[in-house]
Amino acid sequence: MPCPYLRGKVEQQLFTDLSGLGARSRYEVLSQGGFRRSHHIAYRPACRGCDACVPVRVAASEFQTNRSWRRILNKNADLHAEDVGTKVSNEQFDLFSRYMRSRHDGGDMARMDRNDYFEMVVSSPVDTSIIEYRNADSDLVAACLTDRVGDGFSAVYSFFEPHLTQRSLGSFVVLSLIERARVEDLPYVYLGFWVANSPKMHYKIRFRPIEGFGPQGWRPLAEFAGADPDNTA
Repeated sequence: MPCPYLRGKVEQQLFTDLSGLGARSRYEVLSQGGFRRSHHIAYRPACRGCDACVPVRVAASEFQTNRSWRRILNKNADLHAEDVGTKVSNEQFDLFSRYMRSRHDGGDMARMDRNDYFEMVVSSPVDTSIIEYRNADSDLVAACLTDRVGDGFSAVYSFFEPHLTQRSLGSFVVLSLIERARVEDLPYVYLGFWVANSPKMHYKIRFRPIEGFGPQGWRPLAEFAGADPDNTA
C-alpha cells in the first residue's frame, strides 16, 4: 500500500491476528519487538530497502519535566482525566470526526463512520481503555485509546479538539500518560512509530529520554539516523 509517511514510497507490513486464547501474552511479546496494534491485529512495517519507521517509547521513569512541559501542564490544569474503559459514545465519535477532518482529511481514518469508530475500540482483544479529558464544563476536549502492557502504556490513538491549539493537547495527552505510568511505577510509554523525515512525527523526539527499536533492540533514539538530540523544535 502507499506509505502514509513518505511520499512516493510503498509500505509493506508484517502482521498477525491477536484473536483467541493467549492474546494478551502474545501482545506483550510483540510490543517488546516494536509491534503496534490496530483492532485485533498486531503489525510492524517490513519494507524492502527502507527502515525509516522506528518504534519508539519514552522512558517514563526517567522523564524530566522542563519549562516547556510545565507551561503545557499549567495550560491544561483545569482538565479532568478519566479512564472510561471501552465505553464508547457519540460524543467521542463527534470529537474524533472533527479532529480527523482538521488534521488528516483524505486519509483512511477520516472516512471512518460511527460503527467503524466503535469497532476500533471494542474489538481489542487486550487490556484497552479510553482516557477522556474534560474541561470544567464537562466538555470532552481530548481522548486517547490506550493499551496497557506489562511495562507501561501504549498510546494507540489520540484525538482532540482541533481549534484549541493554544492548549497543545496532543503533547498534553502524552505528558498525562507519562505521569500515569510514573504513578503506577511502569517504566515506559509507547508512542508508535517515529519517522525522521515526516513532520507529523517530529513532536515525538521532544519527549526525553526516548528509545527506538532497531536490529540491536531498544536503544537511545539519538543513535538512529536523523534523530538530533539537540533539536527541541
